[in-house]
Amino acid sequence: MASKAPFAKFEWMIAWRYIRAKRAEGGVSVMTWISLVGVTLAVFALIATLAIRSGFRAEFVDTILGSNAHVTVYQQTAIAGTTQVSRLIPDYEQLSTDLAAIPGVTRAAPLVRGQVLANRGQQNTAADVYGISPADLLTIPRIANPEDRVGDIANFTQGIAMGSGVARELGVTVGDRVKLISPNGARTAMGTAPRTSAYDVVYIFTAGRFDIDRTRIYMPLADAQIFFNRDGVADEIEVMVADPDHVDDLTPAIFDVGGQGTLLWTWRDSAGAFLRALTVEDNVMFVILSILVLIASMNIISGLIMLVKNKGRDIGILRTMGLSEGSILRIFFICGAGIGTIGTILGVILGCLFALYIDPIFSFVNYMAGGGVWDPSIRGIYALPAELRLNDVLKSVALSLGLSWIVTIFPARRAARMNPVEALRYE
Repeated sequence: MASKAPFAKFEWMIAWRYIRAKRAEGGVSVMTWISLVGVTLAVFALIATLAIRSGFRAEFVDTILGSNAHVTVYQQTAIAGTTQVSRLIPDYEQLSTDLAAIPGVTRAAPLVRGQVLANRGQQNTAADVYGISPADLLTIPRIANPEDRVGDIANFTQGIAMGSGVARELGVTVGDRVKLISPNGARTAMGTAPRTSAYDVVYIFTAGRFDIDRTRIYMPLADAQIFFNRDGVADEIEVMVADPDHVDDLTPAIFDVGGQGTLLWTWRDSAGAFLRALTVEDNVMFVILSILVLIASMNIISGLIMLVKNKGRDIGILRTMGLSEGSILRIFFICGAGIGTIGTILGVILGCLFALYIDPIFSFVNYMAGGGVWDPSIRGIYALPAELRLNDVLKSVALSLGLSWIVTIFPARRAARMNPVEALRYE
C-alpha cells in the first residue's frame, strides 16, 4: 500500500467505526460511554472547584479591601516623666495630609475607635465604633456603595451608621434611637463612670461580610472624640492605596513619614494566615482533582485494551493489506484520544455553565435542603461565589487532554506491535 500522510481520512473512518461498534460486533460501546462520562464528570468537577475557589478568594479579598484599611498607622510615644506609653496621635491632621501625599496612597483618614455596648429597649449587642469624618466615610467602597442599604449616607453628620447585623440584633431601623455605652467614661472620685449617649440611626449598610455587618458602627469623628475622651487626638490613621496587592512596597515610605515610634498593620497582616491557608487548600484540591481526572483517563485504557483484544483479527487483516504499525497506532490513538477530547469538551461546557449559573443552582439546592445550607457566621460571606477564569479553564483542559492522550499511547502501541500472523493463526 502506498505511504499515506499521518492521520489520513481512512484512519479516522476506521477509528470512528471501532468507537461506535457494539459489543456483538466486537466493539466496546458500553466502555466507551463509561469512559466518556468519567472524563466529562472529572473535568466538570475540576472546573467547578477551581471557579468556586477563585470566587471565594476574590470575594474574601474584596470584602477586606472594600471595608477595611489597606494600612493602619499607629504611633507609640512615651509619656514624659512616666514609664507609660501613649498610642494616641495628637497631630493626626498633619500626619494624614503627609501620608496622603505619598505616591500610591489614595487616602489617609484619622480614626477614633472603641468598643461599646449598643442598647435599645431590652436588646443589647457588642459593637465596634469607628469615628470618621463624613468625607472619608464616602471613600470606603463597601460602606458608601454596599450590597444593600437603608437610609441616606448624606445624613451621617446627624447620627450614626451601622451594619445590618447590628441593626438586626437591636431590632432597629433608620430613624430609631440607639444608646451606646462605653466603660471608659468620665473619671470621678468614685472611679471611672460608664459613658452613655443616644444617637439616631441614619444609615444601615450591608457590606457583604458577616463579621463587619454584625459588629461595626460608624460615628462622626468629632462625636467619637467627645464620646471616647479623645479630644484633639486620634487613635490611628487609615490608609488606602491604589494597588493593595503591592502594599508592602509603600511601607518604607509610610514609615519615613510617620517617624520614630510608628507602627504599621497591613491588610495582609490581618488576613495573611487565612490567605495562606486558602493557597495551600487550592494546591491540595487541584492535586486531588487531578488524580480524579487520571482515574477517569484510566477507564480509557481499560476500554482500549478490550477494543484491541476484540479487534485482533481486524488488526491482522489490516496489516496484511499493507497498513503500517504507525497507521494501526494512530487508529487506536484516535479512538482513545477522541473519547478524552469529547469528554473534556463536555466537561468544560458543564463546568462553565455551573460557574455562570451558580446562584440559581445554589438557591435550588438550598430550597431542596430546606434552607440553612450556607451559614454566613461561619464562612464570613453571604453566598457561595464562583469566578470563572480563563487560566483555570485552560489548566483543566491541558490536564485532561494531556492525561487522556498520554494513557492512550500504551494500548495503541500494543495494537501496532501485534504480529499479524499470530492474530490470524486461529481464524
